Amino acid sequence: MSISEMNWSPLSERLRPREFDDVVGQEHLTGKKGIIRGAVESGKLFSMILYGPPGTGKTTIGEIIRSKLGNRYHFEFFSASLQGTADLKKHFEHAERLKKVGQQLVLFVDEIHRLNKSQQDVFLPVTEKGLIILIGATTENPSFEVNPALLSRCRLVILKGLNESDIDNLLKKALEKDRVLKSSGVTVCDEVIEVISQSSGGDARIALNLLDTLVESAAALDRTSLDLQVMNELSVLPSGRYTKKGEEHYDLISAFIKSMRGSDPDAALYYMLRMLEGGEDPKFIARRMVIFSSEDIGLSDPMALVIANATFQAVSNVGLPECVLNLSEAAIYLAVATKSNRTCSAMMKAREMVKATPNLDVPLKLRNAVTKMMKELGYGKGYNYPHTTGGFSREYYLPESIKEEVFYVPGTNGKERYVLERLRSLWKGMKLYPDEK
Repeated sequence: MSISEMNWSPLSERLRPREFDDVVGQEHLTGKKGIIRGAVESGKLFSMILYGPPGTGKTTIGEIIRSKLGNRYHFEFFSASLQGTADLKKHFEHAERLKKVGQQLVLFVDEIHRLNKSQQDVFLPVTEKGLIILIGATTENPSFEVNPALLSRCRLVILKGLNESDIDNLLKKALEKDRVLKSSGVTVCDEVIEVISQSSGGDARIALNLLDTLVESAAALDRTSLDLQVMNELSVLPSGRYTKKGEEHYDLISAFIKSMRGSDPDAALYYMLRMLEGGEDPKFIARRMVIFSSEDIGLSDPMALVIANATFQAVSNVGLPECVLNLSEAAIYLAVATKSNRTCSAMMKAREMVKATPNLDVPLKLRNAVTKMMKELGYGKGYNYPHTTGGFSREYYLPESIKEEVFYVPGTNGKERYVLERLRSLWKGMKLYPDEK
């Protein structure tokens, strides 16, 4: 790469590793005993799916593989975001021609998750027959985004997210080695390196290009030193790797729910704000809290559903950024509330019974007699109106063959312990609750 080309190229490209030893944070793949390095050096390359967060080296590893392959292989790139099925077929036709001269096509498919099911299916016969070696790269969980049939024909290779130490060392290396940065005359303070490392989300590309932008901007302002004050003046920060459809979306909402279930308001707030800072729809979070209030709290604290529903309305009416306060209040309340999953358990038990006995007759006394014939058939006969007997009448309501079934068994947390006492008192001798069996 010439000096002029380097000046125009982003730092992440200027510093792209050219050797396996230069790859950061993926020793298990590119180290001396790494599986990818071993496969390349032994000439026994295999189809694989490279899965890892953005900026961890998937494309870089592909480039290094291309540079290291011998005459047995021919390497080509395919961009799933820019090319389509017609382009794939051209690659496969080329693979057929290569086969005739004793070569095998290695096809690197960037962002393979962008291919739809039918597009992914075209890889099945060519990988099965060994016509091509497929190297797919994705930031999305392959179990969700790659067809199982294709995934079974490839080896899943996981790239580790880079930690702050990896990013920190990479940035310092850039300042030492990159001629463009060195020629800028700008000295970068360690505190700035630390902030970039912390805020890059483990994405080397984001970290390097942010450093490049900051140094270039500081030089344009005739600054010779880039410290935290100058960095804040430049107002340049990365946005992180959260996406509303990515795996991080599912990981964070799962952590949020589990934190509330575990009665940890601090963790609940942390994960909720991670989602919001990443651009998550606040209504999505509010909806999950409405569900959570019934699933994990229920009648142990009936106000939970009231507060969660009110929060959803507040989010709809107020919007960002103010609704974050409403969401925070609700998240804290739900986290500290007493917990019970008895409502959810009762629903599942009742559903199982419905599936097992879908055609049981409704007792005649519970049927509505809207015609003379119905009255003559006994519809409604024998029904006791509870309000005429002190609010409760001792009779069964379920169909005869399952009349003593108990689906809802209150727990002993919060208000449910009073509900349990009441039900035991009302149904004594008719229904059996746990301690009575």
